[in-house]
Amino acid sequence: MALPGSLQRQPANRGLVSHFTHHHIVVFLLTFFSYSLLHASRKTFSNVKVSISSQWTPSCQNSTAPELRPYELWNSSHLFPNAEEATLFLGTLDTIFLFSYAVGLFVSGIVGDRLNLRWVLSFGMCSSALVVFFFGTLTEWLHFYNKWFYCCLWVVNGLLQSTGWPCVVAVMGNWFGKAGRGFVFGLWSACASVGNILGAFLASCVLKYGYEYAFLVTASVQFAGGVIVFFGLLTSPKEVGLPELGADEDSSVEEDANRPLMGSDDAEDDDQNYSIQATDADNQPKAIGFFQACCLPGVVLYSLAYACLKLVNYSFFFWLPFYLSNNFGWKEAEADQLSIWYDVGGIIGGTIQGLISDVLQKRAPVLAISLLFAIGSLFGYSRSPNSKPINAVIMAITGFFIGGPSNMISSAISADLGRQDLVKGSSEALATVTGIVDGTGSIGAAVGQYLVSLIQENLGWMWVFYFFILM
Repeated sequence: MALPGSLQRQPANRGLVSHFTHHHIVVFLLTFFSYSLLHASRKTFSNVKVSISSQWTPSCQNSTAPELRPYELWNSSHLFPNAEEATLFLGTLDTIFLFSYAVGLFVSGIVGDRLNLRWVLSFGMCSSALVVFFFGTLTEWLHFYNKWFYCCLWVVNGLLQSTGWPCVVAVMGNWFGKAGRGFVFGLWSACASVGNILGAFLASCVLKYGYEYAFLVTASVQFAGGVIVFFGLLTSPKEVGLPELGADEDSSVEEDANRPLMGSDDAEDDDQNYSIQATDADNQPKAIGFFQACCLPGVVLYSLAYACLKLVNYSFFFWLPFYLSNNFGWKEAEADQLSIWYDVGGIIGGTIQGLISDVLQKRAPVLAISLLFAIGSLFGYSRSPNSKPINAVIMAITGFFIGGPSNMISSAISADLGRQDLVKGSSEALATVTGIVDGTGSIGAAVGQYLVSLIQENLGWMWVFYFFILM
C-alpha cells in the first residue's frame, strides 16, 4: 500500500504499530461514524426547514387550502402569521444552537482532557439523540408547539453535541502520530461531510411521511451509534497493550516527521511524538489550563480565522436546501439530495489539501491559496443558472475550496497546535485546544446564521453571497 512520503519516513516497526493494526482501523471507523451521526442529526433540521415553516404558518396563506373547522384545532400549530417570520425564527434557532454549541465546546474540551473520552462521547451522542427526538418527533405527535420549549431544547442539544468533536479528535491524536497527519486527518475529517450526506439521504427518504419521521430516523441511528461507541471504542493504544505514541522515538530519523508544522524551521532537534491522552498510573500528565491553551502560538489566530470560515461553511450547511427551494422553486426532497454535492467537494478538498500540506510540510500556504479560489467559486455560484447539473458542479467546486480548509483547521491543524513543544510534560492538551478552535469558530457561525436570515430578508440572496465573500 503506497503511503505519503512523510509516512514512509517512519521506521517499519513504528509504521505498523501506528497505521496497520486492526485496532487503528476500528478506532478510525468508530470516531469517523460517531461524528458523522452527530452531524446527520444536525443536517436533518436544515433539510426539513421548508416543511416546518409550512407547519408553523396558517393555512390561509395558501389560497387553495380548504377551510377547516373548528379553527382552534386545525391552527393550533401555527406559531407565526406568515412564512417570513417562521423563517426568521428558524434562523434564530440555528443561532441559539451554535452559541450553545460554542460554549459547550470550550467546556467539553476541558472535560475531555480530564475524564474518560469514551464515556463523554457516548453520553453526548445518546443524550443528544433523545433531545432531537423530543424536538422534532414527540412534539409533533403530541401536537405541542411552543417557541420557548423549542429554544430550550436546542440550547441543550447544542451543549450535548459539543462533546463530539474534541473527544474524537483527541482519540485520533492518541492513535495516529504526526507523520502524515495532514492526509490521515484530511481523509478522516470527511466525517462531517459524510454525516451531512447521510442526514440528507435519510431525511429525503422519509420526508413524504412527515418531517417528524426524519427526526425519528436520525435520532434512532445516533442513539444506536452511541451505544456501540460505549462498548467498542478504545481511547488509547495502551488499553490493548500497544506502545504509546512517542514510546520508542529516540531515533533522529523521526525528528523531522514529528516536528509540528505550526512551529518554525529551527525547532528543537529533540522534538518527539508524544501522547496526548494516554494514561499512565505512575506518571499521569496534568491537563493544560484553558488560558494556557489560549496562549499557545497560533491558537488565537487560527481560532479567529476559523470563525470567519466556519460562518460560511455552516451557512451552506444550514441554508443550502432552503436556498435551492426558495430561489429556484425546486422540491424540498430534490434540494436535499442536490445539496450533497457541496459535501462531496469538501471531502475531496480536505483529503487532497491535507496530502499537499504533508508534502510541503506547511499548512498555511495551502489554506490561503484555497480560500482565494473560494472567493471566485462563491461569486460563480451566486450566479448559477436554474440548472441542476450546472448548480451541482459549481456547488462541488465551492465545497472543495471552502470545506477543505475548514476540515484541515478543525482537525489536522488543531492537532498540530495541541502538540507543540510548550505542552510537553503537560500533554493533556489536545481536546482543550480543539475545543477553543472549534468553539471560536462556532461563535462566528452562530452570529452568521442570524445575519444570513436578516440579510436575505432585507436585501436578498445576492447580498448573502457578498457577505460570504467578505468573510
